Amino acid sequence: MKSITKIKKYRVGIAGYGVVGKRRHEYLMKHPKVDVVSVCDQNFVQPAVPLNKSVSIHKNYKELLKEDLDILFVCLTNNIAAEVTISALKHNLHVFCEKPPGMNVDDIKNVISIEKENPNLKLKYGFNHRYHESIETALEIIKSRRLGKIVNLRGVYGKSKIIPFSGGWRSKRELAGGGILLDQGIHMIDLMRLFCGDFIEVKSFISNDYWNHDVEDNAYALLKDKFGRIAMINSSATQWQHKFNLEISLTEGYIELSGILSGSKSYGEEKIVYGIRDNKSIDGQMKSQSSKFLKDNSWEKEIFEFIECISLDKPIINGNSIDALETMKLVFKIYYNDEIWRKKYNIEI
Repeated sequence: MKSITKIKKYRVGIAGYGVVGKRRHEYLMKHPKVDVVSVCDQNFVQPAVPLNKSVSIHKNYKELLKEDLDILFVCLTNNIAAEVTISALKHNLHVFCEKPPGMNVDDIKNVISIEKENPNLKLKYGFNHRYHESIETALEIIKSRRLGKIVNLRGVYGKSKIIPFSGGWRSKRELAGGGILLDQGIHMIDLMRLFCGDFIEVKSFISNDYWNHDVEDNAYALLKDKFGRIAMINSSATQWQHKFNLEISLTEGYIELSGILSGSKSYGEEKIVYGIRDNKSIDGQMKSQSSKFLKDNSWEKEIFEFIECISLDKPIINGNSIDALETMKLVFKIYYNDEIWRKKYNIEI
């Protein structure tokens, strides 16, 4: 009888076991080539940890990195994310790090310098919104050119007072590096870059007048690319309810994305509406189609793609370090171009 070779499973560690770390674990367990073997979190209290006995537990990432691992998922606060990513690369591990890649642009530059020393390793950042079906559908429509070329974009992404910046690490500059724009608006910035490419000119206003922390609760920006296309964004922590909305005007039609499926279900249903220009219409109305998306497959697709890139030695396309660097640069250009904010917090680019 021919012997059957056992399929190699990648040994995965998770640094940071809060809401996001636990969710990553949930979807990693669905992959046939993955075993989560160790996790760390400074808030673990022994022995009452709801984990399988085969998973070792640590309170310090340095202890975690002593384990026999192949891959590390970094789900930590911004002030330590780059440090842990660099340390994992130096330990010859593939790394998946949540966004943002750090506190500032220098953090991601430091990571890239180590990444270049380890070309055999894969590094991916968690720009999860790219994997939502509404986003994938919009990108397919734009690439097809059936609605023409992009004219402009308008995006609003915000949280309500249900989750205010009234405490926790996200309200502290020394831990987060920035507020709602760096924490959540970075997803909208990433999507605008996905659809348009890089932006070369920025005008902005930044405010923390409502919650009065030393990170922003509103960022307003106008972005201009080399073709003269304008993108407008408001990243807000003062919404009356959670909101995700992105309007894309094209020469022959439009696309509107609203809602984004999330664990909290607080952004409403995920939907895309798109229409084609009707030059015969007297009132300027367009015929439109709409689709709703009822299941969030983005976390699974993102993780499975990462594992595939490792197992087949494929390049990271979505969420690579260059994407992360350029998106961080744009976020900090938005901070920098409000002169008052720049001087108040000594913002550099």
